[in-house]
Amino acid sequence: MKKFFIKHPVISAITAFMFLIVSAILFQSETTKDGVILANTFLTTQLIAREALIRLRNFLVMRMLIYNDYSNTYQKQGDTIRVKKPPVYVADEFGGTINLQNISEDSVNITLNHIADVSVNWTSKEKALNIDQFNQQVLDPAMEAIAQKIDADIHKEFYKDVPYFIGTSGTTPDGLDDFANAALMLNKNKVPLSNRVAVWDPAAHSKFSILDAIVHAEKSGSTQALREGSIGRIQGMENYMTQNVLTHTAGTFTAVTTPQVNTLAVVGSNTIVLKGGAGIETIKQGDVFYIITGGVNYYYAAASDAAAVAGVVSITTVNKVQAAHAVDNAVVFPDKTAGAHVANLAFIRNACAFVSRPLETPMGGASAYTANFEGISLRVTAGYDITTKKEILSIDTLYGIKAVYPELAVRILG
Repeated sequence: MKKFFIKHPVISAITAFMFLIVSAILFQSETTKDGVILANTFLTTQLIAREALIRLRNFLVMRMLIYNDYSNTYQKQGDTIRVKKPPVYVADEFGGTINLQNISEDSVNITLNHIADVSVNWTSKEKALNIDQFNQQVLDPAMEAIAQKIDADIHKEFYKDVPYFIGTSGTTPDGLDDFANAALMLNKNKVPLSNRVAVWDPAAHSKFSILDAIVHAEKSGSTQALREGSIGRIQGMENYMTQNVLTHTAGTFTAVTTPQVNTLAVVGSNTIVLKGGAGIETIKQGDVFYIITGGVNYYYAAASDAAAVAGVVSITTVNKVQAAHAVDNAVVFPDKTAGAHVANLAFIRNACAFVSRPLETPMGGASAYTANFEGISLRVTAGYDITTKKEILSIDTLYGIKAVYPELAVRILG
């Protein structure tokens, strides 16, 4: 049989183009500036960052319940920035003339002292995955780890500044009265009724889960983590379980038998001096107590660690002294017996702020992309470590946390 060779220029060009397409399919390990061509998908840092941010948002609980501040100004770890506080107003009784209130422009300093990071060696095995497989095997576990760290950091820095508390240290909340008492404390402090939430540890959630009123409570939540952790709406609060509720270990001064005020406390100051110890007992940041003055309980939280001298300790408080506490006034520490408490929290959104800022793109040959969405920034960097001869995929986010209105929250001790 006679062989024929195609010499027509158009047909030859088509043949050459088809050869290039087939070659690209057969040789998909070619590295590009932004990523690697994998399983017919360009797995770029941009694509990974966008996919990762969606997954991170779905895993977060605490961060979704508090005030968020974001701008696209690049920052680095340790930077301190000023953030406007959400405004709080007072509703007055109208008596013929109005009481003008300034639109709040108060600001607070917040240090960007946290970087949540997951960095992995990604090999040809991971590069052979399509995007769905990559999400399942790499991104989901990484984002869950970052979400756990963010939520734990929020809770740690939030609860320590909250002076108000209800419940019994060392006893897990287990009834509807715990919800009612939390709501009562919020009401006494004139916390707005709207957008109240509470977060409970797994032990409390386990106790609540067998209560009929909670079993039949309506579930709600705007993200996957909130829906799965929802306990229901009780006493005007949306209630959630989170594994990141922390346990506070108190200082040894909290076990003093009969603590009392040592010197007159000055209204408006942030110092209270107590006595009753025998030596060098300690106060830990986050310790809470109340002083009984004129039959009223005034609540305080320690802003920093302190040590007693000859049984007398000077405490710097988060909130200012509210009354002239006289010498020998009685002081009550809830951790006196248990020495620690689980710090469940009830609050409104404006009580605590989460601040996120984008990290700068690294210098050098690394490929990086920063994605921003709903007040959180996430950076993905892919590079090669010449010292270990390994390729590295790094995912990180920069943030800071501060309780801006701790009086809008209450601890429910467990």
